[in-house]
Amino acid sequence: MDILEKCFNYTAPQEAKAAGIYPYFHELQSRQGTEVIINGKRVIMIGSNNYLGLTADQRVIDAALRAVEKYGSGCTGSRFLNGTISLHVELEERLAKFLKREAVLTFSTGFQTNLGILSTIAGRHDYIIGDSENHASIVDGCRLSFAKLLKFKHNDMEDLKRVMESIPDTAGKLIVVDGVFSMGGDLCNLPEIVKIAKKNGARIIVDEAHGLVVMGKHGRGTCEHFGLEEEVDIIMCTFSKSLASLGGCVAAREEVINYLKHIARPFIFSASIPPANAAAALEAVNILDAEPERIVKLKEHGDFMREGFHKLGLEIGNSETPIIPVMTYDDYETFVKKKQLLEEGVFVNPVISPATPPGMALLRTSYTATHTREQLEYALNAFKKVFQK
Repeated sequence: MDILEKCFNYTAPQEAKAAGIYPYFHELQSRQGTEVIINGKRVIMIGSNNYLGLTADQRVIDAALRAVEKYGSGCTGSRFLNGTISLHVELEERLAKFLKREAVLTFSTGFQTNLGILSTIAGRHDYIIGDSENHASIVDGCRLSFAKLLKFKHNDMEDLKRVMESIPDTAGKLIVVDGVFSMGGDLCNLPEIVKIAKKNGARIIVDEAHGLVVMGKHGRGTCEHFGLEEEVDIIMCTFSKSLASLGGCVAAREEVINYLKHIARPFIFSASIPPANAAAALEAVNILDAEPERIVKLKEHGDFMREGFHKLGLEIGNSETPIIPVMTYDDYETFVKKKQLLEEGVFVNPVISPATPPGMALLRTSYTATHTREQLEYALNAFKKVFQK
């Protein structure tokens, strides 16, 4: 059998293009802001993870330019060997201070961060216990770890208890969850997870990729929101969302970071993040500290849109954050609605299986601290037009 036969028989994208509803790989002809240009047309962007609105902030851009002028365009190697520059160390120290952790280690991407943490911390005789709606990077990290992965139903604490009771007392146990779930915009039940972990001798990792700046008075994420920062052993964050850059980091006790730094293969065998990325993330953290009102504005926008969708009679699940799904359920219907919204001047993201369970397709909307009320009202009006058709 030809191993490439599966590729030749994969025709779903071609069929969607022929039907005129292919929804992916739109070319943006402008910066990532509250408005973008697609095919020469200006549209409202509510499909971005640019939560603080810093990707087009001149201070962040200038910091990246200065870093390129000083250090060049790349680091040409891994952090382990020749690829560490002073900016990497400065960024890690700044993040550790901001996150109130002993130490931080940066990775080249957020995806690699989860691969590195999970494949290194959990071994062949350990158990990883994860929410069924955890991000794909967590799932793949678990696969690389050789540990036994056990899933519990999404945010179902009784099912988590059942799973924990099935694990031998002598085994190492690691509970891993998203703090903010990237598709539904809902929060993990961290208070209950902490109680269950303590009872069963398990450690906890919280993925704050979508929790950073979105939750917590100071923007430190879900753990801060619940007042449980000291109860969580390891947190993971990304730079590609709120920090207007690219990369990821893990924050934990000094001993854990030292272990990852010398053992984690995705860290050791990957080139370090380029100087511009490190500088942009560093400047974004500084701006977040200096301008906490951005966090307040972001929450206000999420609350406003939730209320607006409710008034339109649209189903939005259990969102508590600036990530708000509009349920469409059917894949084809999702693609059609995405196209119609774009024609009305609003960009959203269509999400189908496997990013959601089968039959739970949705339009993922997300908001930025720098959106104006007029832009949000325009988006709501576009939803009204499209969903009344």
